[in-house]
Amino acid sequence: MGCALISSVNPHWERLSLWHDSVDTDWTPRPALPGDIEADVAVVGAGFTGLWTAHYLAEADPSLRIVVLEAETAGYGASGRNGGWCSALFPASLATLASMRDRDAALAQHRAMRETVDEVVRVAAAEGIDADIAKGGTISLARSRAQLRRARAEVADARTWGRGEDDVRLLDKAEARSVLRGSRTIGATYTPDCAAIHPARLVRGLADAVERRGVTIHEQTPVRSIAPGRAHTGLGDVRARTILRATEGYTATLKGEDRTLVPVYSLIIATEPLSAATWDEIGLARRETFSDHRHLIIYGQRTADDRLVFGGRGAPYHLGSRIKPEFDRDEKVFARLYATLVDLFPVLEGTRVTHAWGGALGIPRDWCASVGLDRETGLGWAGGYVGDGVSTTNLAGRTLRDLVLERDTELTRLPWVGHRSPAWEREPLRWLGINAGLRAMTLADAEESVTRLPSVIARAVSPLLG
Repeated sequence: MGCALISSVNPHWERLSLWHDSVDTDWTPRPALPGDIEADVAVVGAGFTGLWTAHYLAEADPSLRIVVLEAETAGYGASGRNGGWCSALFPASLATLASMRDRDAALAQHRAMRETVDEVVRVAAAEGIDADIAKGGTISLARSRAQLRRARAEVADARTWGRGEDDVRLLDKAEARSVLRGSRTIGATYTPDCAAIHPARLVRGLADAVERRGVTIHEQTPVRSIAPGRAHTGLGDVRARTILRATEGYTATLKGEDRTLVPVYSLIIATEPLSAATWDEIGLARRETFSDHRHLIIYGQRTADDRLVFGGRGAPYHLGSRIKPEFDRDEKVFARLYATLVDLFPVLEGTRVTHAWGGALGIPRDWCASVGLDRETGLGWAGGYVGDGVSTTNLAGRTLRDLVLERDTELTRLPWVGHRSPAWEREPLRWLGINAGLRAMTLADAEESVTRLPSVIARAVSPLLG
């Protein structure tokens, strides 16, 4: 299927995503900021980070005046467009986290991430949010000897940290194919710590839930700058003793934050609902999320209505950290995604793609997410999830709650708390570096398909890519 065919069969081409198109909600924007106001806490961004933070703060202290400011509508960005993985993945390795603190702290971070998956499921149920959640775990296929070597190394490394088979385990060919019958599969890794979700239903339900707790959300209210005690918009200022930045891939739009996080695009396609016979040939009976051990990231899930949602990296980074609606769609990338999907599952040849979309995710210079609050200025932040944000945002929200309320807890002592990533290079160096890195990962996979050995290119570039 070529890119032209994808667009010709896609009746929702201008919609933000399958998730936005299939959520039962009124997308009419909430009222914009009416002018200057005062609050106790101002949260900038009504995605998962901002809404989880507002939820836990309002739950802990109902007397707080909490205002959430959103440039578009709640869930407009990555929170409503992602691949629907609520996983225990954290963008920095255990070794990196240990270097920031110590081994015990790194393992505490990992435990917190595992527990967060269940916390998201718990809150969704408690708030009556039907987000099509299925905790089937994640299977990552090995489809070449080089990929199998990486799979074995991942499990061996996990064992050195005391992580057992209940955390991550190696599957042989037969075990892997009993879960997911991808072409050329020779093994896999599996972790139970992931739930497939409908992200837009979760984020929209969360927005309604925080309003029920007395939080005010102002949509269509872009924040231009943040300073101690003030969030400045074109419609007025919100003055508050605590200002929390929760802008992730849109952080570069804030004055002075253009080198904090770079917006890198991830693109996704979704098929029409597949027949039971087709799913019998593919697998994913428990709606496991899936990937493989290639270098350029891919990800997928089986939706509650039996579509296959499949995405990956590879779209270019745009000079100056630009974000535009037209960057959400790249027909060449969509065509490559479809070709990759059919290569994985030949039974899908000719299957209709009904939705194709993309969006920006936030990447810090050291590929390590962080959360923190400067008590002197009252300025807080959370972000840099590198695409692993559906669950990490929840951990961030609970951590920001404790920081704002000046609680000393296990969460506030985790190693990512207070971490400051270096600033990105100035342009055009970061444009050259990021796009060279993306191209290198594509070449690394091509190299391995020819040599059947671990990529020399990937080994050379991986330190630069976190």
